[in-house]
Amino acid sequence: MTESRPRLELTVRRLLRRARSGMLATALAGEDSPGGEGRQNQRPGDGTAAGSLGLGASAPGEHSRTGHPYASLVTVAWDIDASPIFLFSALSDHTRNLARDSRAALLIEEASRRANPQTGPRVTLIGRIAHVAGGADESRARRRFLARHPEAARYAGFGDFRFFRMTVASAHYVGGFARAMWIEQPRFAHPPEAVAAIAACEEGVLAHMNADHRDAVGLFARRLLARRGKGWALAGLDPDGVDLKRGAQSARLDFAEPAANAGEVRAALVAFAEQARRRGGRNRPDRGASFNARGDSPARQTRRPTRNKSKK
Repeated sequence: MTESRPRLELTVRRLLRRARSGMLATALAGEDSPGGEGRQNQRPGDGTAAGSLGLGASAPGEHSRTGHPYASLVTVAWDIDASPIFLFSALSDHTRNLARDSRAALLIEEASRRANPQTGPRVTLIGRIAHVAGGADESRARRRFLARHPEAARYAGFGDFRFFRMTVASAHYVGGFARAMWIEQPRFAHPPEAVAAIAACEEGVLAHMNADHRDAVGLFARRLLARRGKGWALAGLDPDGVDLKRGAQSARLDFAEPAANAGEVRAALVAFAEQARRRGGRNRPDRGASFNARGDSPARQTRRPTRNKSKK
């Protein structure tokens, strides 16, 4: 690998945060696992809604496959610390598998559309997946997931759907031929104090930018990301950058360097605004410079009137 370790870890996080889906690998659960008996008794055509669709029906020879890897396509969002967030139904096989064995692997890639996929970047996350407990953690998981996948709001409130989060132990990054490296979690993760600082200011920053600097956000999308249309808004903030959305569309804008606190977030947003205006031929500072370090709306500044002193 030619990249330095800090730059490599930043490259990996940026790759992850751009992703909206990935391949999840879990271990197949047997009929003796939690939910296995009920699943076995749900047969197609038994008169129940699930049975009529064949949902939850045991496959022949299931015992012989218990513990084997099972891959499924899942939608994913990212927590402030770059941990994957999922919305799973209790009826899905991967949810039942995780109830038996929480160990999992998640593959994120930007290689499949290349002429030779082997030359493209991909990363596999290794860790454990658990249900997100209630309170602030669940509220944040819900907000961040639905910001990335607004269509999921139609079913996120159903009784069988719950939010899950992966605690990452390590990551394996492949950047192409002969470019592979394992990264352990302590090196991959942001410092806890930085995560806490960004979590504390995120909602205030988003509300302030979307209410008071909507035009600047639109410039971020059009001039820095070459996205079309009006109505872009900031949807998420983390130490590595910001997520933007416009209806069902989403985009990612990375900071030049990770931000460790609200002051550094402010500086990064001001830099975005100045860069966007320069690209439009207007080399003047953006009003976003008034964004304060807490992410709240800036206090109004009043100018003292200038007194005209008459000569005597």
